[in-house]
Amino acid sequence: MMKIVPMASSIKPSLTCFSASPRFPVSLLSRNLSRTLHVSKSQLFGLNTHKLLRTSVKCLGVAESGNAAQASTANAQDDLLNWVKNDKRRMLHVVYRVGDLDRTIKFYTECLGMKLLRKRDIPEEKYTNAFLGYGPEDSHFVIELTYNYGVDKYDIGAGFGHFGIAVDDVSKTVELVKAKGGKVTREPGPVKGGKTVIAFIEDPDGYKFELLERGPTPEPLCQVMLRVGDLDRAIKFYEKAFGMELLRTRDNPEYKYTIAMMGYGPEDKFPVLELTYNYGVTEYDKGNAYAQIAIGTDDVYKTAEAIKLFGGKITREPGPLPGINTKITACLDPDGWKSVFVDNIDFFKELE
Repeated sequence: MMKIVPMASSIKPSLTCFSASPRFPVSLLSRNLSRTLHVSKSQLFGLNTHKLLRTSVKCLGVAESGNAAQASTANAQDDLLNWVKNDKRRMLHVVYRVGDLDRTIKFYTECLGMKLLRKRDIPEEKYTNAFLGYGPEDSHFVIELTYNYGVDKYDIGAGFGHFGIAVDDVSKTVELVKAKGGKVTREPGPVKGGKTVIAFIEDPDGYKFELLERGPTPEPLCQVMLRVGDLDRAIKFYEKAFGMELLRTRDNPEYKYTIAMMGYGPEDKFPVLELTYNYGVTEYDKGNAYAQIAIGTDDVYKTAEAIKLFGGKITREPGPLPGINTKITACLDPDGWKSVFVDNIDFFKELE
């Protein structure tokens, strides 16, 4: 006599349930399984198989629900990404701290040709701001200096690189800097591997400025260079969360670094963020001198959503500032560099 072995004992439920694939989409599996369920229990392989089928049906329901949720999330991401790309964004100003406000203003106006645009003193918070640049704040990228009462020195750290200034004649600017007692750290000459004439100088607090010889430009204050630990990650973040465009990259294996230029328009007309990756270096000491970049946006609330979604950290939830009601949100990029987004309409009201 042939011994019949119960087959139910050899059937084991899958831990991952049924999964949809190009060959077996969820809808097809559901139809086939529904037909199977019309078979009487006596025709099945026992109670265990019946439980397996019930579990599988439940898993299929979860899979279908999960796929719908994933599709909804993907659509929301696409909508937010498109909104970021179409948002009216502009780099407004770069903020950093100095130990002697009058000394720095004198250096920037006399040596670099900037204009003092405005000052504001906040005695209750014990600090003073000075805004300097090459044109009005409503149309130009400018510098916001911060002097904290009684603090005369800061640590610039190793992460901050330099600011870029486009000038008509690098050699003449360097001569003027020397005549005013400024420090020149690289004499005028062509950039390595290129033809652009550059020079490097330092201001009284030790911030580095790269002087780039260019023709007339609407944005002489043209670069902020920051070092990052993962260039691909940084590029992806600034493209998606900030809506910047990758303008170009340049690898320099001889000196073991790669740069990426990010911005809201071409380098000869708009300020750019220059991200630098030094081979093998993943973290930097940022010090306490450099603060942040401010960027204009039409909606700080949607901006905060995008930053969270694409890997940034919100350090100040979106909303109005006490006293002036300007809406802002603040964040950190994956390397810990801070940026502040400012409502466009509120910003123009501040300037009135």
